[in-house]
Amino acid sequence: MKSKTFTRRSFIGHGLALAAGAPLASLCARTQLLAAEAAAGAGAAALRAHRSAAKVAIAPCRSYGPEVRPALGKCFDQLGGIGSLVKNKTVTVKLNLTGDSVTPILGRPIGETYNTHYATALALGSLLFAAGARRVRFVESAQSRDVLESTLTAAGWDVPALTALGKVEYENTRNLGFGKKYSHFRVPGGGYMFSSFEFNHAYADTDVLVSLTKLKNHANAGITLSMKNLFGLPPNTLYGREAGKETATGHRAPMHDPKGYESIKMPGLKEESIPSEPEWRVPRITVDICAARPIHLAIIDGITAMSGGEGPWCDEKHLKFTTPGVLVVGLNMVSTDAVGTAVMGYANPRAPRGVKPFQICDNHVLLAEQAGLGIADLAQIDVRGMPIEKARYPYG
Repeated sequence: MKSKTFTRRSFIGHGLALAAGAPLASLCARTQLLAAEAAAGAGAAALRAHRSAAKVAIAPCRSYGPEVRPALGKCFDQLGGIGSLVKNKTVTVKLNLTGDSVTPILGRPIGETYNTHYATALALGSLLFAAGARRVRFVESAQSRDVLESTLTAAGWDVPALTALGKVEYENTRNLGFGKKYSHFRVPGGGYMFSSFEFNHAYADTDVLVSLTKLKNHANAGITLSMKNLFGLPPNTLYGREAGKETATGHRAPMHDPKGYESIKMPGLKEESIPSEPEWRVPRITVDICAARPIHLAIIDGITAMSGGEGPWCDEKHLKFTTPGVLVVGLNMVSTDAVGTAVMGYANPRAPRGVKPFQICDNHVLLAEQAGLGIADLAQIDVRGMPIEKARYPYG
C-alpha cells in the first residue's frame, strides 16, 4: 500500500507540475521563438540595408587640378546625391596623414603618393557645404603636439582657403584635443579583439563620418583604403607606445605587436589569449574600429598614389608611384573597399590569406563582411560610372 500510495501521489504531483508548468514552458518556447525571429528579422533588415548601400561610383580624374571637384561631384550624383546625408549636419572628415614627414617620396609630394591631397579635401569641403552641411571638421591623429592646422600647413595645404569654405574646424585627435573626456564606443557583437574603444570627442560629436584616403597597399593589411584609414582613431595617449600621458605622440606599436609593451593596458582589449602577429591583429582591429565607429561616406583617391606599402618607412625598393587616375566613392565602407581592391587589379576582394594582396595577412575586407558590416562580393555591388574593367590599374 505504501508503495502504491507513493506512486499514486508521485504521479498526481508530477501531473500537477506538468499542468502548472505547461503555460510557462509554452511561454518560454514562444519567447525563444520570438527572439530568434527578431534576430533573424534584424539580420534580414541589416542585409537589406547593406544591399541598398552597396552602390559604388568610379569617376576618371587624371590630375589634382580643377577637374577634382566636378569628378567628385559626379560620383556623389551617381550615388543619388549627398544632400540627405549631410544637410544641416556636422560632418567629420578623417584624413589620411600617416607618418610625420613632409619630405617628397619617389620624386613626388606626399599628397600624390601616400597622404591625403589638399585638392581632394578642398573639393570635398566645397561639395559638403554646397549640399547643406552645417559644419565640417577635418581630423587626424597627427604625430605632433601642434594643432592640426600647423601639420596641414607644413604639408603645403592652403589652410585659410579651406577655412573660408564655411564653418570649418580642425582637431588633432591624438589625445583629448578640445574635449574634456574621451568618448566610449562599444563594438557591436563583442568584436574580434576589442569589445570597446575610447576615442577623441570629435568622433562622437558628429552626425556623419567621412573617410578620405588613398589607394595604397599596406605591409600588415595588404591594402589601406577607407576602412584601414580608421586605424588612426585610437588616441596615442591610450593606445600608443607612450600611453598613459596626454603629451604622448608615440606610434600605436602596442596595437600592432604587444611584445615589449606588456605594461600598457589598452582600453577595451579582450583579456583572452590573442596572437601577437601584426598580420593577424591589424586586420581585426581595423574591423573592430569600423564596427564601433562606422563610415558613412568612403572616398578613395586613386588619382595618383603608390604601391608596395603605406609609407616611406616601408622597404623603398618595393614602392612604386601609381597613376590610376580615378576616384572611388561609396556609402558603404566594405563595398567601397571591395571595389577599390578590384581597381588595384586584385580579382577577388574576398580572397583568403595567401592570395594577393593578402598573401601574408588576413583579409580585413572579408572579416568586415563576416562581421556584418557590408557586402564585399563584387557580384552584389552596384558599380556606377566607370566600369571596374576600365578603371583597373594593376598594383602587382
